[in-house]
Amino acid sequence: MKPAGMLRQVSDFSDFSRGHWLQELLCQGEEPSHVQSSPDGQHLLVLQKSRPPPLPRLVAFQRHSISGADLERNWQPPQPALVELLFLQNPVTLGSWVLAIVWEHGRTEVWHFVMATGWQLLQTLELCQGARARIISVCSQGASLVWCEERPPLDAHSDMSKCAFRFCVCTRALEAGERGMQLGTVRIVLHNSPEYQVLASPQHVFLVPTAASFVTTSKFLLIWHPEEAKLTIAAPSAGFVHSKVVRSSSESDFRKLLLGSVGLLSGLAPLDIHTSAVSSSGGLLLVSTKGAVNMVEPDGTERHIFDLEVGTLSQGSPVQLKTFDSILACVLAGVLYLVDQNSGRLIEKKILSMKEVHFLESPEEEDSIQLLSQTGIYSFSFSKPENRSRPEPCLVEMVFEEACRYYQRRSLSSSKLTVEKLKKGGMFQAPVALAAILQHSLCQKQKLARGLQDTYAKLLSTMSLELQSYRSLELLKTCVVCAPESEVESYCEELVEQEVSRVLHSDVDKDNLAYLNSVFTSFPKAAWKATRSCLQLQQNGDGLLVARATPEVWKKVLGGPLQEEVGQNGLVPLFELICASFLRFKPKWLPSFVELTQQYVSVSWAFSSKEGPEGQVPLYKRALGVLGRKNKRSEADDEMELELLLCSKRPKAVLQALNLLIRLKRWPRVVEVAGKFSKLSPLLNKEIFTMLLAEFAQHRELDPYLDMLWPLCPPELTTTDILTMVLQHLPHSQEDPVPFSSEGNQLTLGLLKPLLQRVVQHPCVQDEMYSDALQSPTFPPPTPPREH
Repeated sequence: MKPAGMLRQVSDFSDFSRGHWLQELLCQGEEPSHVQSSPDGQHLLVLQKSRPPPLPRLVAFQRHSISGADLERNWQPPQPALVELLFLQNPVTLGSWVLAIVWEHGRTEVWHFVMATGWQLLQTLELCQGARARIISVCSQGASLVWCEERPPLDAHSDMSKCAFRFCVCTRALEAGERGMQLGTVRIVLHNSPEYQVLASPQHVFLVPTAASFVTTSKFLLIWHPEEAKLTIAAPSAGFVHSKVVRSSSESDFRKLLLGSVGLLSGLAPLDIHTSAVSSSGGLLLVSTKGAVNMVEPDGTERHIFDLEVGTLSQGSPVQLKTFDSILACVLAGVLYLVDQNSGRLIEKKILSMKEVHFLESPEEEDSIQLLSQTGIYSFSFSKPENRSRPEPCLVEMVFEEACRYYQRRSLSSSKLTVEKLKKGGMFQAPVALAAILQHSLCQKQKLARGLQDTYAKLLSTMSLELQSYRSLELLKTCVVCAPESEVESYCEELVEQEVSRVLHSDVDKDNLAYLNSVFTSFPKAAWKATRSCLQLQQNGDGLLVARATPEVWKKVLGGPLQEEVGQNGLVPLFELICASFLRFKPKWLPSFVELTQQYVSVSWAFSSKEGPEGQVPLYKRALGVLGRKNKRSEADDEMELELLLCSKRPKAVLQALNLLIRLKRWPRVVEVAGKFSKLSPLLNKEIFTMLLAEFAQHRELDPYLDMLWPLCPPELTTTDILTMVLQHLPHSQEDPVPFSSEGNQLTLGLLKPLLQRVVQHPCVQDEMYSDALQSPTFPPPTPPREH
């Protein structure tokens, strides 16, 4: 690995006021001091927390021997501990800053440095409103302070589970008042919460659970978006989980925030966090106890950056993190790691001769990293490569590193595989071929005149479609970023279509299903258009819905994880996602779509197969479940339920549809459905006729349709059967029966006469069964011969 830069000393503390004392303070004490530089880089603040009496001390040193009063603060018990030193924007003078010293009990001193007079105390403020509150963590964002405070319960014998949620996250802005600096009103971000460490980026605030938190609440972290008044739940192992707008204190309750995500969060593993810091890009850097460095973006997504070459990190092993542009600098156990944040590639690994190292702000030199040690300030400058137009070496290196991780996971050997071993071994040709293909396909403008070797030609032809898809996807992402607002929607629709198509052509496991859920939720209209395109849904000339999707796509739609498999974690199976899109954008197509899926199932799976999608829950019931989740019920929903029941053509569903029609008193449709579905099977015909005969006996609504009802009478029914059913379903009258009623709504024999005549004229089915035996010339029939 070629060195990326040189380490050079830029200061030996002689350019600081009281430079010798600064060096002595850095060399004192067994535990490392806390060193912080001002935003302009002209001041160094050294905080010593563990030293002989008098106890903790804060000293400020000015660069270039700036004249004026020095800042030196000592405090000793019983004064509470100092929590943090923060630099905030000055609300009075634009472009300047102030220093806030925050103590545990909430007292805050605001200091300002003036060129002529030096450090001045502007104001002493009380951050917390309650006298018993104790600040756990605090950070600054612009001119505002955000902190997590402990509010002990009034009852000393309170339940421990309730005491765990005794913390509150608040924010106040530093404002200019009549008497100088003052704090604005307290705004509660989150209350009744566990203990959190607050870390601020320019636009967001990260709430990271501490080691003292409960196991159940240490599986995720929270991200607060002040401008949108929104809290986001993110779990590094699951990505974005949930987001909620919080505008009032009633909405900021921690337990209410988690109410809709308990199922998903309960199955996650606790966070493994050793060190956390905010990057210059606004993301959250997390270092696990195993040395893995990850970045959590403000939207909740997470990506892996790098793995430190260490075993298990203990709490006493400090890790320093700092980002400079796109470079991540990390100091661990006297070793400086420089990593490219975008690719995760290790740029430089340098062993330092310094015992204690601190990163400093370097506003004047953005392309360098400044390190403070006990002997001075050092700068690590990056050397620019001579030719930046040739990304192939970096690309090949990335491919080899990825190949190492791939083969290491599948290797039976315990020895660590390195890039050098992979190159020299000569047994893995796939990474070399893939690197050559990427070099040839992704750098068309800069490729050499010679073509690929014949060895890779076959592999290139195999992967050409995948590479073209990858290139088009990357080009589309670039277009989305650079496009004007009027064209973003069309690009997003195209991007969603490509993503849905990609997932449907891969294995729809739980991870992919969660991804599809987020796509359908975030881009419902684009996801609907993508579904129509992938399934090739359209109407033919007769107005019927047809789908020309391949059998593989149908199996992905119907064969993914069901609701019982994904659990109560908020995930919706793919078939239900598509049904919800139909209901939202094209409801009249939903019954036809369910019918199409049933036709495909009948062809692809056996009717009694337990492996098919209909082996557990019928498709029409799954579609009805989507319909039942609608908040408001309308007449159109009743019609949709009716169509879904009928399109299944299942006996129970048909009878349920008839009951629904009878309840709605839609008698013409009742007779129409009865006539259509009675032809499916004799058993269903008998059930339908029995149901309608019972209705006929109770009221006179069906009298106009008797000419269409009586032909449905099954041939096995006798007059006795009919009269018995009619008598069983006659309405019970409160008055004594009379021979002649004036109401005109009672059942008469005249109405039953056509049906009875029809039954008498048709021979009984049992008579037809025995007619051949009765007409036999010999009775009884001869005994059949015995077999010996």
